[in-house]
Amino acid sequence: MRRTARLALSLVLLVMAGSASAHDADILYAQLWRPVAGGPEVHERITLTVGSLALLIPADADGDGVLTQADLDARAPALAVGIWDSMPLSAGGQPCTRGVTTARLRASYVELGATFQCAPGELRQRFSLLSVLPSNYKVVLGSYIQGEQGQRFADASQPTLVVSESGVSGSGQPGRERVSGLLDWVGLGLVHIFGGIDHLAFLLALLLVGGGFRRVLLLVTAFTLAHSLTLGATALGFILLDDARTRWVEAAIALSIIWVAMENLVLREHRHRALLTFLFGLIHGFGFASVLGSYGLGDSVVTGLFGFNLGVELGQAAVVALLFPLVRIVQRRPVVHQRTVRALSLLILAAGGYWFMERAWGPIG
Repeated sequence: MRRTARLALSLVLLVMAGSASAHDADILYAQLWRPVAGGPEVHERITLTVGSLALLIPADADGDGVLTQADLDARAPALAVGIWDSMPLSAGGQPCTRGVTTARLRASYVELGATFQCAPGELRQRFSLLSVLPSNYKVVLGSYIQGEQGQRFADASQPTLVVSESGVSGSGQPGRERVSGLLDWVGLGLVHIFGGIDHLAFLLALLLVGGGFRRVLLLVTAFTLAHSLTLGATALGFILLDDARTRWVEAAIALSIIWVAMENLVLREHRHRALLTFLFGLIHGFGFASVLGSYGLGDSVVTGLFGFNLGVELGQAAVVALLFPLVRIVQRRPVVHQRTVRALSLLILAAGGYWFMERAWGPIG
């Protein structure tokens, strides 16, 4: 029991130290193309969240805490210098000349655009701005010259992306680039499920009284199906989430954790748990969708959705595979199981309450 208590204490300290939102977007999505094949004009589009932009430049011109289109218009010169000068583009070994730049505030992200005059040949862009962002940030390049040709990722350790005139990367192997890009999306899904402490707390609350293998499989399947439905519907644009709705989705996720923890403490039987898990899974799917929606993926949304969701499912399966045997061992000792369920459910309940207050009304303290 002492070991269980220490583990429980570590868990609650971890969740209390976590961010109020476990679904922050941490990529910048880039599209790069030539309107005329081989022509001198190159267009680029960068999408990023308001939070990511704030890490790069103080774009809120009037300082009222709310970013508006007027703020972006007022900060246009600073955006050109602070953003575009930190992403130098060259072609054929010669620097490209930047022309008109634009900044547009969309429903869930900021869209930055620029035109360049470039020499013929291989395009190369260095995303130096990654050095001032948190280490987990990446740039995803989704378009090469003429349309989608796979996706490539850059990070602080490898900030340069290369695009050949033929429309594929410098490796000359578009098939390999597609596989590599998909694996990077899977990796992002894994990062977000393991970093999503609220989702893990929900899964733990389910497993504590989940029962045998078949019942746990039913619960996990219900949760997976439900959050895949809302993740897909939102990422594909059938359901729209603005900032206000996203905030209440996050609060509703916290409420789902509170509800399940309360049931663990009050109820002796949980015959309705599969249906409840499905309904709450729909809400959790919106939480995952807020990440993809904030990326502004355009035509790459299908690849991103598939890879990201696959990563989430793999991470979830790994968590269940790790926790289920431990829960089954504890269940063989009814007294120990009862005390463990009560202790961990109380901690999960406290964490859920903390998250709800922070997400519904703002940071505590």
